Amino acid sequence: MNKNTLIIKLLSSMIICLFILGSVFPVLGAIKSDQLYGCTNTEPHHYYTYQEMTDLLQNLSSDHSDIMSITSIGKTYEGRDIWLVKLSDNVEEDDGEPGVLLMGAHHGNEKPSFEALIFFIQHVVENYGKENTDDDGDGILNEDPVDGVDNDGDGDVDEDPSEDRVRDVVDNTQIFLIPMVNPDGVEYGWRKNRAPNHGPFGTKDEITSYGVDLNRNYGYKWYLYYILPVQYNLAFTLFDESWNYRGEYPFSENETRAVRDFVIGHPNIKISLSYHSYSEVIMYPWTHTSLKTPDEDLFISIGENISKIDKYELLINGWRNKSYIIPRFGGTLGTSENWLYGERGILSYTMELCKTRVPTDPDVVYDYCLKHVGVNLYVCERSCTID
Repeated sequence: MNKNTLIIKLLSSMIICLFILGSVFPVLGAIKSDQLYGCTNTEPHHYYTYQEMTDLLQNLSSDHSDIMSITSIGKTYEGRDIWLVKLSDNVEEDDGEPGVLLMGAHHGNEKPSFEALIFFIQHVVENYGKENTDDDGDGILNEDPVDGVDNDGDGDVDEDPSEDRVRDVVDNTQIFLIPMVNPDGVEYGWRKNRAPNHGPFGTKDEITSYGVDLNRNYGYKWYLYYILPVQYNLAFTLFDESWNYRGEYPFSENETRAVRDFVIGHPNIKISLSYHSYSEVIMYPWTHTSLKTPDEDLFISIGENISKIDKYELLINGWRNKSYIIPRFGGTLGTSENWLYGERGILSYTMELCKTRVPTDPDVVYDYCLKHVGVNLYVCERSCTID
């Protein structure tokens, strides 16, 4: 082979490689949405800001107005709208179908909690009107839905999501999402909201600190703080400088009142998931005692099925997973889960995402987002079985 022939062959090979790369990578980009689905590079993942999320949700709602709406259920101290997204085939009305409430960012520094919900919204609107697609290219449709199982035995998990499943869920339930319960905290980059405090009970003229832990501000059995102050770590929730400061009184904050009023106005909500980070565990009421709930078997059944999808540990009887002969009082008061279940009868769970608070590896972010598409679809399906 002479030198010229070798050069021609090398150039030909380079052209073929460039053609293949140019053909494949756009397809990969089309499969996965720009910001959340782009996990094929090593750049740190960019989490949505409040404004970026607002712009995205408004655009998605405009483009998919047949199944998606966005409304404000209140404003924060700093004037940001608390956005509520509804996904349903009857999006402009309450048609009596069972509801599911999904919430994120009670704590503003727990970014995975809202990222997973934004991802889920995109997944639903992009797949609802779509024809069944052979996502893994093996000639079979929908054979590996997002359920944490390698259904087709090819070594990959959840690589061929079901478009039919998304359509059935949207047509038979009402899905309500509040991706950022605490947008002021998200923007400031810390746990609490940004309301000014005037001492623990609001009695001082001067501002003494900023922020309330919203997931200590719901009103179920608030009085136990004073009856059992040691068991409920009153010292860590009473003083307004604390990261766990519970507020002046139950529902003292714009954000928790907005959630409360919305829930009271929507009696068909059956299940709620509140996303947090981190530790890869699933919790359910009670968060303040080892007493079993009246719906213990149902809580465990749903929780175990969630665990099969995301492979997180279901905590029973609190963090220690022990049985107590005499009920234990202690833990956390003021959580959304306790109020939602104790006052409204909603089966409510805390989902603690990830092994770190804010992972930036794009593959890690994609993994927890995709897993919880399956979790959210499952609880929507399960809500249809609850009286």
